[in-house]
Amino acid sequence: MRWAYIGLGANVGDRKAALDRARTALRAAYGRIRCSSIYETAPLYDVDQPPYWNQVVAVPAAEAPPAMLERLLRIEAGLGRVRTRPNGPRTIDLDLLLWGDAVIETASLTVPHPRLLERAFALVPLVELAPDLVHPKTGRPLREALFGVRTQRIRRVLGGEPPCG
Repeated sequence: MRWAYIGLGANVGDRKAALDRARTALRAAYGRIRCSSIYETAPLYDVDQPPYWNQVVAVPAAEAPPAMLERLLRIEAGLGRVRTRPNGPRTIDLDLLLWGDAVIETASLTVPHPRLLERAFALVPLVELAPDLVHPKTGRPLREALFGVRTQRIRRVLGGEPPCG
């Protein structure tokens, strides 16, 4: 089965509840999901904001990546996401990190996510969930990229599968 990997993040309001609602919406949309642990991370780019809770969820890659991106944006909006500033605080964020081993570069979508290799908050839970994944563009195991982000503050707060609910 081909999997798509989605990064979840929240740092406004009840972060756990936001991730719970996002997983519920993803389960409703895709059926089976797999989940990493939840991690607390310091903001990376715009540092004047609260810490994030982040997680990676795998879903069956049953729809084309552009359709999946549109669905993720609709889920965000349905969960109250309002975009105020780039890299700013958010109630929920859903990023399409990987879609199988596809490499996609269009005006509206880049897969793998263009900043995946610089983000501990995405790499750590992604490698936890799927330790043997290879980056589709570099051909290198994603676990090797962890060395490049090890200085970023990240702390596991809740375990992964099970439970994934």
